[in-house]
Amino acid sequence: VQLQASGGGLVQAGGSLRLSCAASGFRLANYGIGWFRQAPGKEREGVSYIRGGSGTRYYADSVKGRFTISGDNAKNTVYLQMNSLKPEDTANYYCARGRPIQSAWFTSSMYYDWGQGTQVTVSS
Repeated sequence: VQLQASGGGLVQAGGSLRLSCAASGFRLANYGIGWFRQAPGKEREGVSYIRGGSGTRYYADSVKGRFTISGDNAKNTVYLQMNSLKPEDTANYYCARGRPIQSAWFTSSMYYDWGQGTQVTVSS
């Protein structure tokens, strides 16, 4: 199982980035993928989640209306479109595979495998 996160970079506040999480070794349709982020000195935070098969989506309150998660089962890839970025979105972003219960999608211990992370830096 591998998860390859990419798409991070440096962007000005108000700008956009699209992160990708390319999965291999399993079928996306059978699992869920969560996006998490961690800023220096802060705890890891659940950002968004998409359930394979049903496509059910969840978002943290801090990103609702700005971020959109989507999946392409044919490419076995999950995307995180991030718009209206703010300096407080600066963090290392990780994707992870799991089958979390609905009420705990944002709990990192619910996930089995993690990608290496991609850095997002938003300048003010």
